[in-house]
Formats: sequence, C-alpha cells, structure tokens
Amino acid sequence: MKKVLVIGGAGFVGSNLCERLVSLKEYEVYSLDNYFTGSEQNHVPGVTYIRGNSAQISELITFNPDIIFHLGEYSRVEQSFDDLEKVFEFNTIGTFAVLNFVRKTGAKLLYAGSSTKFGDQGAGANASPYAWSKSSNTQLVKNFAQWYGINYAITYFYNVYGKREIRHGKYATLIALFAEKMKNHELLTVVSPGSQQRNFTHIDDTVDALILIAEKGQGDEYGIGNPQAYTVLEIAQMFGGEIQMLPARQGNRMIAEVKSEKTRSLGWEPKRNIKDYIEYLKKHNWLT
Repeated sequence: MKKVLVIGGAGFVGSNLCERLVSLKEYEVYSLDNYFTGSEQNHVPGVTYIRGNSAQISELITFNPDIIFHLGEYSRVEQSFDDLEKVFEFNTIGTFAVLNFVRKTGAKLLYAGSSTKFGDQGAGANASPYAWSKSSNTQLVKNFAQWYGINYAITYFYNVYGKREIRHGKYATLIALFAEKMKNHELLTVVSPGSQQRNFTHIDDTVDALILIAEKGQGDEYGIGNPQAYTVLEIAQMFGGEIQMLPARQGNRMIAEVKSEKTRSLGWEPKRNIKDYIEYLKKHNWLT
C-alpha cells in the first residue's frame, strides 16, 4: 500500500480526500493538521491523525510518504489582509519546510495552488496577501523541481462546495454560509458589486481530480473547476432569500480563467452542478 500524507487532512477538502483514499483500500492515510480551520469533527475512521504545523513536518513525520497532498495553507482572500502573520507562517514558512521534506524523502508532492492567480487577467496574483503567497509558492515548487528534481503536480481549486464546508464564523465559505443564513431566516449578504463570477465546483469532483492528478499528473496548471460560472448575486437568488448588499472589499476578484485542459486530458470531467446542490439543500432544511 502507498503511504499518503494529507497536510490539512482535518479540513473541508482534506477530510473528504482522506475519506475517499481510505475507501479505495490502496493507501495508508495520514493527516498532518494544525486545526486552525480543521476540526476533529472531520476525522474519518482509518486515518492516522498528527497534530502540528507544516513547518514542523520534518520533526513530526517519521516515515517517508509516497505521496503528499499539501492542502494545509491559509486559504481566505479578503480575511488575509488582517491575518498577514498567519499567511506568512502557514504559507511561506510552512510550504518551504514541506518542500525541503519532499526533497529529502523523494515523495511526490501534489500542491494545491489558488485560482486567484488567474483572476482578472492575471492581476489577481498579487491582489491580496493570500493570493501573493499562493502564487509565489507555485513558483517555488517549480523552482525546487528545477533545482532538486522533485516530483510534483500543481492543482488549482475553484470555489469548492459540499459536505463539511465551514458554516460559521470568519472563515465560512459562501455556499455553506448562505445555507446557514437560510436555515436561520437571515439576510443573504452579498459583497458589492455582486457581479463577481465564480466557478463553483463540487467537493466530490474535486477529490476525483486530486487522486487522478496525484497518480498520473506531472507539472503545473491542473485546474479543477466547473466551466459554468455564476455571479455571487445569481447564487444568492437561487437560494431564494432576501438579499443585503455589502460594501465592496479589497482583494475581491471579478473573474478567473478555468485552466482545466490538462486535468481533462487525464480523463476527468465535473459531474455535479451547483443548481442541483442548492435544490438538495432546500429539501434537507439547508443542512450540508
């Protein structure tokens, strides 16, 4: 069996990935998570959980993984202006440590980049501390491959939604946040202008792609995005609640190009759509 380390395995995407990997019975699955946004409630049977920051990877991981999924970085755009120290600690220092660990162990690295890099005709790469850190790290991964010959693939997520999204607080994601507001009969808050487009991609489609890319992919630009874009205002209207417009926020991109050609070349296609998911939420009293 291949030994797989999921950095961020107690988070939204990471826990769904761990659950799938265990079900395939081909992998021995480990999680490294600092529980900044991850939760013990996301633990799944069959995974060995290790608590700690990615910067400590060399001390905490005492085996040589075959594959490392690095999903454990700080991952919010607008909030990153207030969380600059966490962005630097988790993304810059942490990922440098991960890359050194990969270099020493020979593991294949699947690095989760950010589609903000492709936002607003490329201007999104430096639009926020988060976007800058992610764009810089994708280049650093490629540099390590050139310098030290590491084996890697870089993926790009596009507004992932589904089971185990964060529903509450500062780091809640949009679809789960809207579902929570509908359940509590609250206004749906939309950041102005509301015409910003997003390519909402289901967690199961995302996990399908991650495993496929880990096994068969090599290099950069493995986008994992549904080609159908909706504006945030259109999504709020699908939920059907009363809408409250909020002031515009720094770092809020308007569009992002979906670069999924390389992922599709491996045989991947998105199978789910956001409209059906919202209808599912309505039937289940807005519970994810």
